[in-house]
Amino acid sequence: MNHLMLDLETMGNKPNAPIVAIGAVFFTPETGELGHEFYTAVNLSSEMEMGAQPDGDTIIWWLKQSPEARSAICVDEAQHIANALSQLSTFIIQHSENPDYLKVWGNGANFDNVILRGAYDRCGHICPWKFWNDSDVRTMVMLGRNLGFDPKRHMPFDGVAHNALADAVHQAKYISAIWQRLLPQVRNDD
Repeated sequence: MNHLMLDLETMGNKPNAPIVAIGAVFFTPETGELGHEFYTAVNLSSEMEMGAQPDGDTIIWWLKQSPEARSAICVDEAQHIANALSQLSTFIIQHSENPDYLKVWGNGANFDNVILRGAYDRCGHICPWKFWNDSDVRTMVMLGRNLGFDPKRHMPFDGVAHNALADAVHQAKYISAIWQRLLPQVRNDD
């Protein structure tokens, strides 16, 4: 598989926002098949020590989320951001067909991928995918809605909302559903 869906939980919404959880799942949009999964909680203090900056509105938003969502980011075994990024890079290298051509999907042209790339820079790590292979979930959602498919209304959510892995899996499912509506498979009856 050479498509990877990312989802981050953060304490901000700017490029330097601190990451508190990373979720990722490989998928094949042509078939909807899901592959290997990755999840880790990230220690907020480690992010702030590396220069990430939280914002009050996002912290207040998190305080209003479900206990299940909050408990996924408030764990004793949360990783230092540098360790979390190393683990994510290893996961990507081990499970992608070809990291040079890996398509990495994030929710918004200026959110998940940009924030994650900023964290790689702050930690002095090399981002394991090429910036030109960033793909945007929100653009696909807009296209899906133009086709009469609204994933927010037409596809039930499994799991805990605002859990980075559950969100990544859900996003991979609805991107695949939209992809298949946009690019139906050509069938040969030979």
